[in-house]
Amino acid sequence: MAGLAAAFGSGAMTNSIAELEDTDCILVIGSNTTENHPVIAARIKRAARLKHKTLIVIDPRRIDLVRHANLWVRQRPGTDIAVINGLMNVIIQENLQATDYVAARTEGFEALKDTVAKYTPEYVEQISGVPADQLRQVARLYAQAPAAAIVYTMGITQHTVGTDNVKSLANLAMLCGNVGIAGGGVNPLRGQNNVQGACDMGGLPNVFSGYQAVTDPAHRQKMAAAWGVGDLPDYVGMTMTDMLPAIPEGKLKALYIMGENPVISDPDADHAVAALKKLDFLVVQDIFLTETAQLADVVLPATTFAEKDGTFSNTERRVALIRRAVSAVGQSRPDWQIICDLSRRLGYDMDYANAEAIFNELRQVTPSYAGITYARLETEGGLQWPCPTTDHPGTMYLHKDKFARGLGQFFAIEHREPAELPDAEYPLTLTTGRVLYQYHTGTMSRRAVGLVEKAPECFVELAPEDASRYGIGEGERIKVRSRRGEITAKAQISKKAVPGTIFVPFHYGEAAANKLTIAAFDPVAKIPEYKVCAVQIEKG
Repeated sequence: MAGLAAAFGSGAMTNSIAELEDTDCILVIGSNTTENHPVIAARIKRAARLKHKTLIVIDPRRIDLVRHANLWVRQRPGTDIAVINGLMNVIIQENLQATDYVAARTEGFEALKDTVAKYTPEYVEQISGVPADQLRQVARLYAQAPAAAIVYTMGITQHTVGTDNVKSLANLAMLCGNVGIAGGGVNPLRGQNNVQGACDMGGLPNVFSGYQAVTDPAHRQKMAAAWGVGDLPDYVGMTMTDMLPAIPEGKLKALYIMGENPVISDPDADHAVAALKKLDFLVVQDIFLTETAQLADVVLPATTFAEKDGTFSNTERRVALIRRAVSAVGQSRPDWQIICDLSRRLGYDMDYANAEAIFNELRQVTPSYAGITYARLETEGGLQWPCPTTDHPGTMYLHKDKFARGLGQFFAIEHREPAELPDAEYPLTLTTGRVLYQYHTGTMSRRAVGLVEKAPECFVELAPEDASRYGIGEGERIKVRSRRGEITAKAQISKKAVPGTIFVPFHYGEAAANKLTIAAFDPVAKIPEYKVCAVQIEKG
């Protein structure tokens, strides 16, 4: 993973949103782009419809983007590595790889070649259900395009093999010379408006701002000097998926949650609630009294985006300035002010005049942000990191001449099945996700009358074949049960669904999809496997 992190950075797009319209080929995998990222989806649709660019969609569901695609590949959920290895098998067998690029800019090719050798299209068809000839078509379209972009989201990452899925996509992109060029790249689309910014600021347990490892003594020394403190801890902290199991074990007694609603968003939600109730002390800082905040001992009211100054960093690494538009409501305050007050009461005098002062400190200790200033953002409207100096224009795409680690590292990766597969008792696969008119756990969107009118309640999307098999009609209430819990929701019979797989959006607390999902997670990124678990259904 260290090699991947060095080569492909933080999970941000290697390229830019605007490039999607002018590339030659777009491969969308594990992304229901029109519902989760509609603005970016508009770019992709324009590229396909108006500029006649090649669009390939790989997704188990017949998502809306399929209507605009040259080719749609429907794989069995949880078989992405096999499919990607199959694409690389065809590319290498037909000598379509970027030979000079691979020789000059990468390492580990022979090990990759040896591993993918057995993933013939026929073998991959047995694993994934993708017809062998269709796999060959995709491989040729992608490899022969002068520039090709890969776009993915949580349909790739939310698996027990999520990290390996991303590595596999990186393998494919490097194999065809599509990293470090305009219109290419490996482009994850972030799920919320400032997820990228939160990670950039060090909102991860293993890094300071700018992805500077906490285990590096030089980084700790630099941060300690900036903050005027002694030695900083040298160990990696817990992720959320580490924290919840630690609570009943007595290893974690207090928790401070900011802007997150794990009662709805965490897997095996009933178990998550039980764990939170065992805490000695729970603090929640949020803009509404969420389902999680209702369990808290103390709730700290924070302001919304429209009530504060600061910056957001979006999915293409673009840092933009936000300015307060309305006054704060009631006793709510900006997050940074609450944190500073708490820090002072805990013995460290964290004192900043305003949000800009915090940003200026960040610039001093974070090389990728060093050239970004409020003044520049005010006049230039946004800058993409890395931007190391104040006369640097920002970076449209990464790895132009070389990777951060020098040579790009190929990883030889084998297909592995999901943690839980259907069986006689639980014969269907559940996958979860979002819908266009609701957002995350509904904390904000379910308070908007217009959005609620469009998407008022949870549903269970199932294929006509499955509806017929179970005797279920459109709109009938059905129970969905897993080994962890059950929910009841209306049936939505749709040709989007693949037979044997149902889809449930996770926005609705009264029918929380995450009561069903499994708390198995990727061992590296610690992301839960929201996209595959075994369920049964019956009329409610």
